[in-house]
Amino acid sequence: MKAAQITHYKQEMPVITDVEIPTIKSTDVLVKIVAASINPIDLKTKDGGLKMLLKYKMPLTLGSDFSGVIVQIGSEVTDYKIGDAVYGRVEKNRIGTFAEYIATSANVVAPLPKNLTFEEAASIPLVGLTSYQALRDIMNIQPGEKVLIQAGSGGIGTIAIQIAKMLGAYVATTTSKENFELVKSLGADLAIDYKTEDFMQILSDYDYVFDTQGGKILENAFKIIKPDGKVVSISGLPNERFADDYRDSDGKKLPLWKKYAFKFVTKNLTKLEHESKAEYYFLFMRPDREQLRTLTTLLEDGTLHPVIDRIIPFENIDQAFEYSKSGRAKGKIILKMTSEFDEK
Repeated sequence: MKAAQITHYKQEMPVITDVEIPTIKSTDVLVKIVAASINPIDLKTKDGGLKMLLKYKMPLTLGSDFSGVIVQIGSEVTDYKIGDAVYGRVEKNRIGTFAEYIATSANVVAPLPKNLTFEEAASIPLVGLTSYQALRDIMNIQPGEKVLIQAGSGGIGTIAIQIAKMLGAYVATTTSKENFELVKSLGADLAIDYKTEDFMQILSDYDYVFDTQGGKILENAFKIIKPDGKVVSISGLPNERFADDYRDSDGKKLPLWKKYAFKFVTKNLTKLEHESKAEYYFLFMRPDREQLRTLTTLLEDGTLHPVIDRIIPFENIDQAFEYSKSGRAKGKIILKMTSEFDEK
């Protein structure tokens, strides 16, 4: 099969090459991938940004979420059959959806939403689960509470706004002025032009901030958060709280030296926590079939809508990566792997 791989970290672009079709375990399904989506974590993985948390062998096939059709099932799998259309976010230690086939646990896939195309479905798993876990699990947003969602027109932002509104929040978001109509159509109550406006001068006393950018923008979130509020980031650094709770794919805790390392590199964020009397959480999304099925229901009843910027053929994956790096995408960038199942 064809797969997009890197042979070393910080490789400029993944290269499409021929590899063996993966072998499934008894609890796995083998999926012929129809579409996959590009996510910031793919760029971070390529550049070695997750080495402290995940050890990957080279060459490494990139890609985290997908949609496709099951072509083989393991002996212990009872809830799927060959020919089923599914979508999902694979386990972190078994990434590789930028390929023609993926072997993954049946416990991380769900039936394709009935009203979505394969391309639309592939846009959802990673950003949907990330947003759901941030806004519902960690923040536990209640009706009337205020949340700032950074980069509202991006892949995460376009879904996060919809989920926050579903939970009853007042939603502010940052984006460029030309994207105001988009984010407001998704439910944003207040749009802030990051090019000409400073969210710190406009917002105050917010219950939550969902940070997707890290760096100084993350630090500035603590200037608008209320006491006992929460700042949740997917782009900041893992802190001591995250290190205490983290388990790898084998269920093992992080070694003590890594916990100290995370504590040291986030000492400034810890200081900001104390000064603002708020809490900082680093989110490393986990695959979750039940939550994915919840998202399926929300997609099928029209509560959530996929937002896709463009669909790019798999053979042009370098164009997809370049566009993703530009930060200009409105919603998701989709890789089209095959046209075989277009009439599903």
